[in-house]
Formats: sequence, C-alpha cells, structure tokens
Amino acid sequence: MNLPNKLTVLRVCMIPFFVVFMLVPLTGKWDKWIALALFVAASLTDMLDGRIARKYNLVTNFGKFMDPLADKLLVCSALICLVDMGRIPSWIVIIIIAREFIISGFRLIASDNGVVIAASYWGKFKTVSHMLMICLMICDLQALAPVTDIVMWAALILTVVSLADYLMKNKDIIKETK
Repeated sequence: MNLPNKLTVLRVCMIPFFVVFMLVPLTGKWDKWIALALFVAASLTDMLDGRIARKYNLVTNFGKFMDPLADKLLVCSALICLVDMGRIPSWIVIIIIAREFIISGFRLIASDNGVVIAASYWGKFKTVSHMLMICLMICDLQALAPVTDIVMWAALILTVVSLADYLMKNKDIIKETK
C-alpha cells in the first residue's frame, strides 16, 4: 500500500462525508462549503496520486483499477447529489455517466486484447470542466449563475467530444474482439 494507493483510498473514504454534507443539513450555511472543501481535496488527491505513481514508479495493479473507479465514484456521487438538489438536469448527468460507462467498457475490452487506452487531452479537458462545474454548482452563488451555466454546457460538450474522440481513435478495438 504505497502513497498513491493510500491517496486513492482516502479519496474513496471522503465520498460518504462529502455526500452527507451535500444532502444532510448539519451546520446550516457551512454545509456546502464543507462539501466543497471535501470535493476539492478529493479532486486534488486524484491529481497527486497519478503524478506520484508515475514519477516514482509506484504504479500498481490496485492503483490502475481503483484510481479510475474512485474518480468515477466521486464525480457520479457529486452529480447525483446535484440532481437531487435541483442544480443540474438529470439528462445531462445521464449523458455524463453513460460516457463513463462506455469508456470503461472500451478500456476493459482493450485490456483484454493487451491494449492500454491512455487518457486523451479531450478526456483531461472534460475532467477539468466537470470538476469546475461541480465546484460552481456546490457553491450555488447567484452572481455566478451565468458562468455556471456556461461551464455546464462546456462540460456537456466536452463529454460528448471526448467520447467521440475515444471511439474514433479506438474503433479497431471493437473490430478485433472475437
């Protein structure tokens, strides 16, 4: 259990606390700020664990499996909470989650064929836009509502573009399966 794997486990452990502060009124006006701090901290562990693992050659099978799963759990939990709170339309969340399932399935098929599908720049832009969108929606500041809407639409567009990019670049993976 090296440092990157510990950060991944920490991220997973933060998710229930994040969800509680998102959905259960505990401290009044501080709930959303505590939830935001937890989300930002969890997001930063995502950035750190990968960098540390690659820099110090600490990549493990556990990390390869759990890191993307932890990311999806964090983002999907946040998006589902935001739907529950009426801050994002459910159809947008369905598209985002469907994209994650499709890409995960593609990666599973690719790995069965000995192929690793690396994250593309579109996928990285998508991730950053999702994190920014979620942060803005957690804050729920009326003065930032137009910015939040623009970021939400940008995140949706990047979700679709990154999916199309993965599918086009890796269409041979489906053709090669038996």
